[in-house]
Amino acid sequence: MSKTCLVRFDKNRYSVDGRAVGRPVEIRAYAERVEFWQDGKIVGQHDRAFGRDKVIYDPLHYIPMLARKPGALRNGAPFKEWELPPAIRRVQRKLGKVPDGDRQMVQILSMIPTDGLDAVEAACAEALNESTPASSVVLNILARHREPPSAVTIATPDALRRPANPWPIVNVMTA
Repeated sequence: MSKTCLVRFDKNRYSVDGRAVGRPVEIRAYAERVEFWQDGKIVGQHDRAFGRDKVIYDPLHYIPMLARKPGALRNGAPFKEWELPPAIRRVQRKLGKVPDGDRQMVQILSMIPTDGLDAVEAACAEALNESTPASSVVLNILARHREPPSAVTIATPDALRRPANPWPIVNVMTA
């Protein structure tokens, strides 16, 4: 696999997750799709391309690398044809006018793998409604809308349980 996160298969190149760079991947080809596996996990999956010399990108594969090169979001090949939902696109346009806008946009996009595209779009729409489309606002909205982690119930071993009446009541007045 190349350092550009591309794997060559059947005369075409397919992107895989940026964290898989530099190590071999297993390719599983099916009639309609191609899967790329590493250490028992899928690191890329695409519709199978027929023909030659096509490059198939999934922009989400490149998000980990955007932290180091946020400017690639504007000019990088994986992002040129990325159709983001309207609210995210509007936030991106507004952030494009501020000095650290690319970096802020990368922070927002980095939440897509964990929170999902719909949740990130909803958070961007809410930030736009509040007229504060900044990454800190969007990340805060996402955090507020996440489900709190469920409480873990731990069974107490019998050896650690307190007896019902550990100290007998003694009447000292009668003695």
